[in-house]
Amino acid sequence: MKNIYQNISASIAKNEKLLAVLIDPDKMKLSNVSSFISKVNQSIATHIFVGGSEVNEGLTEALVIEIKKHTLLPVVLFPGDVTQITNKADGILFLSLISGRNPEYLIGKHVEAVSKLKDSDLEVISTGYILIENGKQTAVERVSQTKPLERDKIQHIADTAKAGELLGMKLMYLEAGSGATHAIEPKIISAVKKQLSIPLIVGGGIRTKTEIELAYKAGADVIVIGTAFEKDEAFFNHLQK
Repeated sequence: MKNIYQNISASIAKNEKLLAVLIDPDKMKLSNVSSFISKVNQSIATHIFVGGSEVNEGLTEALVIEIKKHTLLPVVLFPGDVTQITNKADGILFLSLISGRNPEYLIGKHVEAVSKLKDSDLEVISTGYILIENGKQTAVERVSQTKPLERDKIQHIADTAKAGELLGMKLMYLEAGSGATHAIEPKIISAVKKQLSIPLIVGGGIRTKTEIELAYKAGADVIVIGTAFEKDEAFFNHLQK
């Protein structure tokens, strides 16, 4: 499975909205993968993201191998650390946490990853990652030791996203964080989208079909759902093809 980024761009050009299901290796038992992915395949999901802020080494590869037994959807790594990189996936979001100022998550971890990626078949997609505060500390904030951007400073958020694009990033990811108390507000999504000419991904705190529709309407090109499915797989019923 290649040309992930090219296919995302082509879909957006046709005004097609995309949805990624995020699976955390620490929270998904291998014995449950078959039934879970069966629901993913019957939904409107277009991509599967795999990763988490804190994942034990080896779990990601085992999960990716199992997932790919049951679906033809592209499986893309969404790694919290270099230990989550596996060549068994189709691609990787090469995330730079541009909302923070910790050099480890701006460039340090990326340098560590090169030895794993240079002989890999993974499609590497440079992605600007912006954490936006949502009322509680997230795992990303705790692990990366960075502060999220304040959600009321919308112009600063939009300018940060544009700076990432000007640095050459191919995707921009607005993140409220796993288990966020509320989703990123449509006015933030809209302001960021107006600044960008690259695809915009939005995730964190989205738990209802209405919130999905509002995010799309505001300008999100790809929406990521994770916690909603972890807490209630019946949520798939709202996302049937």
